[in-house]
Amino acid sequence: DGCGFMFVFLNRYTQFLKGFLETGEKYFFVGFRLTYYIYTDNKENVPRIDMSPGHNVSIKDVPSAKRWQDVVLMKSRLCPLQLYKEADYVFMMDVDSVFRGHFGAESLGRLVAVLHRGYYRDTKRHDFPYERRRESTAYIPAEEGDYYYTAAVWGGLVDDMYKLVKKCHENSEEDAKNGLEAVWQEESHLNKYFLYNKPTKVLSPEYLWSDYEGWIPKDIKVVRISQLLKNYKEVRPNW
Repeated sequence: DGCGFMFVFLNRYTQFLKGFLETGEKYFFVGFRLTYYIYTDNKENVPRIDMSPGHNVSIKDVPSAKRWQDVVLMKSRLCPLQLYKEADYVFMMDVDSVFRGHFGAESLGRLVAVLHRGYYRDTKRHDFPYERRRESTAYIPAEEGDYYYTAAVWGGLVDDMYKLVKKCHENSEEDAKNGLEAVWQEESHLNKYFLYNKPTKVLSPEYLWSDYEGWIPKDIKVVRISQLLKNYKEVRPNW
């Protein structure tokens, strides 16, 4: 069976792609058929990486975006129908990361979510940074919620992922018509979707840690992928 993988980045994020792909080839679905779907406005600067057998890269052009928030929301529009013919599973990931440990078939499920590293120990729902404005389609009441999930890594079967991104895109568009933007953009809509469409597999923060943390707690046994330190003023000029 095939496993697809897709992500989006502005030209400022191209600097992270080489490390992402090189470490991915060491740890990400080694021994499986895998396609990296790269959606970029900077096609000419995509680095050439030696791929292991069964792995390949598919580069797709997308328009440039003026704001990093628009790039985040763009991911929710890019689950093309072509994947129905090319892959069984698809993961959406942020490119400003590197793999540091095995990431493979144990992560697969119909709908896969990753606990956010900053909130996985919290048990009080009101501590989660959900969208709390009733006017937003991402609104989650204070008395509701299970966990807080990251939008930097999520995945599942192509059909289930298509339903997810379609709903999140529709909701973000509805908010935009009303002059609203969810507090954490795509992540807010993702958490709303997962509240009423439960993930069939929930992964620990091992599947998305961060170099910003500067330490690894005892309950995180293996860091499998980690977000890199970066200058946000450089890569997200309107931060």
